[in-house]
Formats: sequence, structure tokens, C-alpha cells
Amino acid sequence: MGYYVSVEQNVNIYVEDLNPAGNKTILFVHGWPGNHNLFEYQLNQLPKLGYRCVAIDCRGFGMSDKPWSGYDYNRLADDVRAVIDAFQLKDITLGGHSTGGAICIRYMARHNGYGVSKLALFAAAAPSLIQRPYFPNGLKEQAVLDIIQGTYTDRPKMLRDFGNMIFFHRVGIPLSDWIFQLGLQAASWSTAAIANTWIKEVLFDDMAKINVPTLILHGLNDRVCLYPLAVAQNQGIRNSKLVPFNQCGHFLFYDQMEQFNKELIAFTKN
Repeated sequence: MGYYVSVEQNVNIYVEDLNPAGNKTILFVHGWPGNHNLFEYQLNQLPKLGYRCVAIDCRGFGMSDKPWSGYDYNRLADDVRAVIDAFQLKDITLGGHSTGGAICIRYMARHNGYGVSKLALFAAAAPSLIQRPYFPNGLKEQAVLDIIQGTYTDRPKMLRDFGNMIFFHRVGIPLSDWIFQLGLQAASWSTAAIANTWIKEVLFDDMAKINVPTLILHGLNDRVCLYPLAVAQNQGIRNSKLVPFNQCGHFLFYDQMEQFNKELIAFTKN
């Protein structure tokens, strides 16, 4: 079932709520520039096993409203809190991919992990997507500036170029086209704004505030959120477990679909 949650005046977030009677709940937060449909191959399997799956479209993406502002991690984390409050979610696993993982980390720090008993990070864009003087492990800032420029001048080409980076294993044209279309559903201004957020924000202090068991799934061949980011997450988050995925890129829930689902299920059960 699809719902809209008001997160602030004139801004509504789309939420998919599958199997609300499930005995365990996972809240999924997608990465840039997609929407909740990126988790299709989890949303069509986990409810069969008794899970309640709640998946949001972040503001500016998918079927959510697309305001001009509100694309910093604080506001995006507050949007997650509004969904948790609206659905009265408790004792959940909060899972985020890429930028969604960064949003989840900020949520845990900013809202003291309200309602969350476990955290799962999938190729998370944390603690910093880009290289900094004190953190040499990310992308070069120019790569992000090129994405922003491409968004403003030829967004379809930029999305195609990004799509060529996300897989380790070759995928068919139909799947590639589908992911491309998900990216086009976003607003151009929100697409660029999130990329600007990668430059502006870091999550080192946020990681230190996380106090729940945390699963870190990350592809060794990720060309977007490089694998050393996962190592930094593991070092910065107490009680965290890092599971490296061999021969796997940024979209690990497609590259290694069965292993991804197996690890997530095992983590939520233990």
C-alpha cells in the first residue's frame, strides 16, 4: 500500500508499506538518484518471510514532493523521523543504501536512534563521499562537481554515465534502462542538491553516536562509494560488522542479490 506523509508544510513523502502485519519491520531508505523501487528484489521477497517492509521516496525523488530546498542530511533525517512517527514504528531495522545510508547515520545521531533497534548500511556514502585533507579515501571532489555540471547541462547523459559505474557484473539493457528511468523521475534540482550535500557534509561524529548493532554490506569493487568508506564505518561505529562482497559494485542488491538478502535476513533474526 502506498501512503503520503506530511513532513513539513507543503511537503509530502511517499511511503510504501508492505505486509503491515509482519512480525519484523525494515525501513528502507534509497540512494541517489533513485527511489524506493531500487529495493524491488527485497520488497517482493522479504514479506513472504513475515517481514513488514516500509520504503520511502526521499523528498525530490520518486513520487514524493520535490521542493526547492531541504536536501541537507538534517532535513532528510527529520523526514525519516516523520515517517517513523506517522506509522508508529518501533524496534525496527533501519536500512539505507548509498546516500540513504548517510541519511540513516545522521538519523541515528540526530534522533538518538528513536524507534531503531538495528542499523544496516548498504554501500553507504559515509563518513565522507569525497576526499578531504584528513580523509583520503573517497572520490575526488571534481568527480562530484562533474556530476552537478552534468545535471545542469545534460542530465540524461549524466545518469547514463552513472549507470555505467554502479555494477560489477554486466546487466542487460532492460534493467539498465529501468534504473535510468528511476533516476529521471527525480527533479533536476534535487539531483544536484544532493550532490552538493556530498561536498558539504561529513558523518564522523555521527558514527560515534550510534549505539545499536550495525551491519555494513559493501562491494569490494564499488566505484561510487569506495570500499575504504566501509572500513571507516566499521572503525567508527561500535558493535558493527563489516561483510565485504566479492566481485560486487555499488548496487550490491543486484550484483549479489542472493547474498545481500541472506545477510540482511540473518542480521535481523539474530
